[in-house]
Amino acid sequence: MVTDTEGYIHIIEYLTAHLELFENHPPSDEDSVTVLEVIEEEMGEQIMNLCNQNEALTFNQRNMIVREIDAVVYDLQEVFSGIINNPVTDEQIIFIKEFSTLIKNLFDTEIHSQFLL
Repeated sequence: MVTDTEGYIHIIEYLTAHLELFENHPPSDEDSVTVLEVIEEEMGEQIMNLCNQNEALTFNQRNMIVREIDAVVYDLQEVFSGIINNPVTDEQIIFIKEFSTLIKNLFDTEIHSQFLL
């Protein structure tokens, strides 16, 4: 649905262009919020917003979207594998929120072109 689109490729390219935001940060101390936790929280929030804004989606369509979001999070875990458990900085949080919004917007576009014509 989304992960095989040109738009997704562009979003991943945008991510790779900003990887320097995630370099050279110390490993996590146990009380810190990690990069992974913020990714999961932001992607979860965006998927809830997406489903709430598209009430006409069927159960199967929602499940397809959740599977796609899981694939996106998996891709992010791969990209950030070396730093996924590092403490997240304020600058990284801002970027992750922006990235999550871009993913949601891509889903909005695909939903409207595939399901809600």
